[in-house]
Amino acid sequence: MIDLLAGLPAVDHHCHGVVKDAVDAESFRSLATESDLPQPADAFDTPVGVAIRAECAPLLGLPRHVDGESCLRARAELGPQEVTRRLLAAANISTYLVDTGYGGDEITTPGQLAGFTGAEAFEIVRLESLAERLARSGVDASGFAETFRSELESALRTAVGVKSIMAYRYGLDFVPERPSEAEVRSAVGGWLRSGEARLTDPVVLRAVLWAAVDAGRPIQFHVGFGDSDIDLHRCDPTRMTGFLRATAGSGTPIMLLHNYPFVREAGYLAHVYPHVYLDTGLAAGFAGASATAIVRQSLEIAPFTKVLFSTDAFGLPELYVLGARQHRLALARVFGDWLTVDAIGETDARRYLELLMSENARRVYGLGKSSPPEDDQAV
Repeated sequence: MIDLLAGLPAVDHHCHGVVKDAVDAESFRSLATESDLPQPADAFDTPVGVAIRAECAPLLGLPRHVDGESCLRARAELGPQEVTRRLLAAANISTYLVDTGYGGDEITTPGQLAGFTGAEAFEIVRLESLAERLARSGVDASGFAETFRSELESALRTAVGVKSIMAYRYGLDFVPERPSEAEVRSAVGGWLRSGEARLTDPVVLRAVLWAAVDAGRPIQFHVGFGDSDIDLHRCDPTRMTGFLRATAGSGTPIMLLHNYPFVREAGYLAHVYPHVYLDTGLAAGFAGASATAIVRQSLEIAPFTKVLFSTDAFGLPELYVLGARQHRLALARVFGDWLTVDAIGETDARRYLELLMSENARRVYGLGKSSPPEDDQAV
């Protein structure tokens, strides 16, 4: 199974760009954790750090399990472009769906990311970032909703989906109903008058979310595991059950990202609701050797046609390697166990692995064979 999986090019349905410039030791350690707070532990002494030293060190010309300082020295000697090229090639990802709402000019564009390996890339539009750009543009409260719909429609001429960080800005226990036009005007007016750049108003958050539902493209939701800006207990995806019921007939796919430690809850939702999908991106990569347990949970009750692959890698190309390799290894172990006890046939196993690694994403996002983006040159 691992040989089969290693040869399957993956569709990473949720990720970010990599840092363009050289990364010093402090920046590397910051990017190798989801925590945004100072930590006493060295990043190389964590599950993800141990996995980096095992899986990525050989790609830099070092022995497996080498110390972290040697990894940093090798990175510096090779330079950021060569490091990124080697690591992205090893991840064997053919298509990137890139959330462009975070990181700014410090990280690569979708085309630049894809250009390192000749892959293809498509944009995922972050709803809150689009709304915040409109607020800075001088739009007034009466024109906000219509202008947002127009801007979203324009962005989706090339982008293949959207992303909501409702979990960060409010929580997944939001009121599920579509807000009225009067409610939206009042809430937007209050937000604009406050001068607050960051969108946290729950009514405006719901308004942009429902605009995305109307647009009909897949909506990605951050779920669970993240930095200190979330209240984890409010990021359980079952807290948005009312919204899932309200949108079940819309035809708009709802993509639950990451989900740790709520993987089983996400699997239940994907089992019950026809438009709900899940992945274990971010969590599986950061779990290191324990990734198999997380991936196994995602396959307990969810249909195999509704589980996707992602890395949620940001900044460090090492995170693409880990996300892809740990996920492939986990799938190999799970399906290998099933094959050993004759719980599944080999033909089915091969078909499902192709679905899980790429074909589910291609179907849901409407991806076909296409040319790479115009800005596909590596930096």
